[in-house]
Amino acid sequence: MTDQRPETGGRGSRGHTPETGAPLRVAVIGAGHLGRHHARILSALPGARLVAVADLIRARAEAAAANAGARAVTDFRSILDDVDAVTVAVPTVSHLEVARPFLERGVGVLVEKPMAASVAEADALAQAAAASGAVLAVGHTERFNPAVQSIAPLVTTPRFVEVHRLGAFPDRSLDIDVVFDLMIHDLDVILSIVRSDLTSVDAVGVAVLSDRVDIANARLRFESGCVANVTASRISRDRVRKLRFFQPDMYISVDYAEQEVEAWRLVRKDGERPAIEGGRLPVERQEPLALEMTDFVRAVRDRGRPLVSGEDGRRALAVAERINEQMTTG
Repeated sequence: MTDQRPETGGRGSRGHTPETGAPLRVAVIGAGHLGRHHARILSALPGARLVAVADLIRARAEAAAANAGARAVTDFRSILDDVDAVTVAVPTVSHLEVARPFLERGVGVLVEKPMAASVAEADALAQAAAASGAVLAVGHTERFNPAVQSIAPLVTTPRFVEVHRLGAFPDRSLDIDVVFDLMIHDLDVILSIVRSDLTSVDAVGVAVLSDRVDIANARLRFESGCVANVTASRISRDRVRKLRFFQPDMYISVDYAEQEVEAWRLVRKDGERPAIEGGRLPVERQEPLALEMTDFVRAVRDRGRPLVSGEDGRRALAVAERINEQMTTG
């Protein structure tokens, strides 16, 4: 899964530099379901000042901006030169159109997942960030889930990964398949932990309640020998967010929604039968989206690398496209 792609801004890059000691001037582009939460968190985040919310529907922009005393605008271009950083929570098809002008000015951008409508568009965003030195982050929020972060030191030699991400039929995000809407969260997490090139993909998907794929299953095989079986559905009665890793002598289970982790280990003792030991591990519950926003503000201010960079977003998108192609061609 090696590829050639431009870097996306980092420590020592040029970028747009906010005034020393002043709060980071941040705007939210897109005040829908997720954008409203961006605005809520950024309006109270130390070191940041929400200066504007943009949405094509003025009433939505005004509602999201009101509590923070921010400007409400309907044209994001009107604030291009007034911000140090922006979060982009518009429909995927518009990510490139909205994010690129800010990146070209050196303004840090966090773009929601999936990073873009295609790998080619993701590369265009990365090129704009590389040219200006702007920070480019991607909103794969599950990477900030405290339960996911707590297992990173434990998963050392994964051999099998199983994921179920099931939810009820939504009233949004129907412009993209369930692979890009839901499964891509887990693809990013798996890629960040397995850290091996992908060698093969088998996938099946079915459009049930929309003209897009609503339920999908993918089997990913990695060069390391690890196999991941990933299921995503947006037509289920029950909401399930489960991730399981199996490796020699150890099993690790993550409940994304409850932020709970269980780990069980086979312990071998001289002269005794092997014993299974383990149980629930301590996890400090926090809001992943707030952690994501904090990381983004830090990266822009410090000219550092965000936890989920443009390269990471592009990698997850490339695998999602590969799964989608497999579903189409069989």
